[in-house]
Amino acid sequence: MQGGLIVQIWVDADACPGVIKDILFRAADRAKVSVTLVANQMLRTPPSPYIRALVVPSGFDVADQRIAQETNSGDLVITADIPLASLVIAKGATVIDPRGEVLTIANIEERLTMRNFMDELRGSGVQTGGPAAFSASDRKAFAGRLDAWLMKRQKMLQGR
Repeated sequence: MQGGLIVQIWVDADACPGVIKDILFRAADRAKVSVTLVANQMLRTPPSPYIRALVVPSGFDVADQRIAQETNSGDLVITADIPLASLVIAKGATVIDPRGEVLTIANIEERLTMRNFMDELRGSGVQTGGPAAFSASDRKAFAGRLDAWLMKRQKMLQGR
């Protein structure tokens, strides 16, 4: 609980790996925390009072804009999108990418700069390759970061 609001998890679901969604689904029920997946297409979610899918219209960054609009201080956002991460960090949210990396005020500027540089390279025809394949160690890192956030949330709830 932060400022009287119930903290929740927002997921940039269009590009989120299925294994990460599964981890989030289990965590939602176990920790009784609201998880909202935002995408521009229908998503299958397990029946749970803690899990919902929010479908937004198709379009460039429509899901990101909705997440940025809805996120509150203290919320957790799952995304690999650097501009979205920057927006929600500025609002006081925690960001974990699907590989388990925590994005913060301290490292987001560097990420934005690198992203923009790579975009320029690609725009000039340089083949930059894509991200490394998603691995078991990525899954484990994500689960560990999520558990740490959930424990922090639980302590906040107990201390109110």
